[in-house]
Amino acid sequence: MEKSRLIAVLLLSTLFSALVVQGEEIHPLTKRRIAQVMGAGGSDWLVRPERVEEEHPDQALDALKIQPGSVVADIGAGVGYFTWRLADRVGPKGIVYGEDIQQEMLDQLTRNMRDRHLANVRPVLGGIDDPKLPKNSLDLVLLVDVYHEFSEPEKMLDRIRESLKPGGRLVLLEYRGEDPNVPIRPEHKMTVRQVRTEIEPQGLKFEESIEVLPQQHIIVFKR
Repeated sequence: MEKSRLIAVLLLSTLFSALVVQGEEIHPLTKRRIAQVMGAGGSDWLVRPERVEEEHPDQALDALKIQPGSVVADIGAGVGYFTWRLADRVGPKGIVYGEDIQQEMLDQLTRNMRDRHLANVRPVLGGIDDPKLPKNSLDLVLLVDVYHEFSEPEKMLDRIRESLKPGGRLVLLEYRGEDPNVPIRPEHKMTVRQVRTEIEPQGLKFEESIEVLPQQHIIVFKR
């Protein structure tokens, strides 16, 4: 009897652990698997030469028509591949917050901004549930291939919404989840429907999906 009870307790414990892990890895609304965050050891991949051809970063930012003097944030900025492009666009009177949850990434970002003589970038060490951005301050928040890695997406979206000015934009670049020809692991791709299903309930209004890139959606929301 004691042995049977012990086995039952172990089975229940194992099941509970599995459910907890699943709760952390699966988004509750779309049931998609949340991707793992890239470590700083993979930072060379972020600045690979072929990325320009694959992602057309300048074309993506051109489509957003960012105004000089804007205050913007690059969340999950990594080593600053999009941050320095944003810094050029907002100009010396604008501000770019380059946010990441890994200090090693921010150290590289800081060196890259210094090498490019960009003085309008402010590195920010965020957390998995809070990007630590100033409230009601941002014209635009950019997430480039990073939203699908949020382990606490609802909390992050709440804080992002609070950081935006009224009418401020949240913009996601995500590899097209519905396209089997995009050579990316499924958990690193998303459809527009998935993105809207997860983000609209967080108090952000879908504005448009801009389809000018070879492999990615540009999905725009407004506060």
